[in-house]
Amino acid sequence: MGDTTTTSDDEAPSGATAASTARAPFAPWDRRDLPGMFSVAETARRVGNYKWTEMKLFEALGGWIATVPELDIKMRLGAHCYHHAWHADLWNQRLPELREMKPERLTVPANDAIVRFIAAMTEPEAPELTIEKLVGVYRVLIPRFISAYTYHRNNTSEITDAPTIRSINFILQDEFDDWRDGEMMLQSLITTPEDVQRAASHQAKLETIMVEAGGITGPGSIGGSSSDGF
Repeated sequence: MGDTTTTSDDEAPSGATAASTARAPFAPWDRRDLPGMFSVAETARRVGNYKWTEMKLFEALGGWIATVPELDIKMRLGAHCYHHAWHADLWNQRLPELREMKPERLTVPANDAIVRFIAAMTEPEAPELTIEKLVGVYRVLIPRFISAYTYHRNNTSEITDAPTIRSINFILQDEFDDWRDGEMMLQSLITTPEDVQRAASHQAKLETIMVEAGGITGPGSIGGSSSDGF
């Protein structure tokens, strides 16, 4: 009679391969892509632009607190001012982790047009120009921040750039809250056809400069440039 010995149910077949027991690098529910759209150098450049612009917004809001006559708006600008100071600090902490150089070397505007935008945004100084002040911040600059941050978060690596994503998520919450506050303040101030024209005229002036700049980080702030892989 032939050998009737059988393999125990608890024993692995002698021909079992390592591949059959190898663990996948990611869990079935986690299918993140390792590479993001941005190189380390590009991420550092963008973060430097973010920090520079957040600092300028902090300075602008802080300067207006003393001249804005509306008490409720004065108090709200004070709160928003420190949001942007904190954002700049978050980016300042992130920069050394991205590039082996002093953060100051990367804390620069995207281009000359963004410098001119900040100058035009902060130009209204008279107490009666609260509408113009708020339009520049809440209808032009902060929406551009929201767009640039959202684009960056959605196109960077969730694995290798997780600290940047975490910072962006914190910052975006502030930006959305501040944008909502700012729009409500503007709606409370814009009560006549003349006010509407003032707001629209100033917004058009600033939007024109911002379009020339290409956004917070220059052309490609929300995609569409060769440096972003399109």
